[in-house]
Amino acid sequence: MQPPQSPPSTPDELLSRCHAIAGLSLGELASMANVAIPANLQRHKGWPGMLIEKWLGASAGSKPQQDFPELGIELKTIPIDASFAPLETTYVCFAPLLMQPGITWTTSNVRNKLQQVLWLPIEGDRRIPLADRRVATGFYWRPSEEEDALLRQDWEELTEKIVTGHVESITSRQGTALHIRPKAANGRVLTEARGPEGEKLQTRPRGFYLRKTFTHHILNTAFGY
Repeated sequence: MQPPQSPPSTPDELLSRCHAIAGLSLGELASMANVAIPANLQRHKGWPGMLIEKWLGASAGSKPQQDFPELGIELKTIPIDASFAPLETTYVCFAPLLMQPGITWTTSNVRNKLQQVLWLPIEGDRRIPLADRRVATGFYWRPSEEEDALLRQDWEELTEKIVTGHVESITSRQGTALHIRPKAANGRVLTEARGPEGEKLQTRPRGFYLRKTFTHHILNTAFGY
């Protein structure tokens, strides 16, 4: 078995690719794809996701669009424990700190990324060697009306703080399903934002993340736990 050479042409084909790698370990997938396995994820946090993208034929790379733009589907790998509980929050996209006027929840990149997601759980217990961690069964998810309303409320409240120049007052405790926290390799990385008086200031880049409680509910619903 080898990674596909082209993106999937239909959602069914994408799901079939998911099912083909379910139960295999990251080491097996890396070996078949001739990809080097890092010793750990301390400096290679995104490695499992990139390996899975290769096996599924994702084409977007780091562009601000879905991983499968032709299908309108975003891929989210999620590390889980033995009880299928998520082990960390899920990154959605960068939070624009110099937002263009007129952007609404409906036209936001967060909603664009989350309108249809292919969730792919992966064993994440640190006691399991990276190469031995297995891939679980992937599944599609679209936000329900209730979930969309919850995400929208969080997005609007957080975005209002950015637009009004109060980005520095945002903490990771704000938001029920969605929250904002720094997103950068280290604290020396800075980007431009606006202060309360409209002045330009330098601050750490921020990202939107889904809370573990929110993704745990998605996993519970999908697997019936």
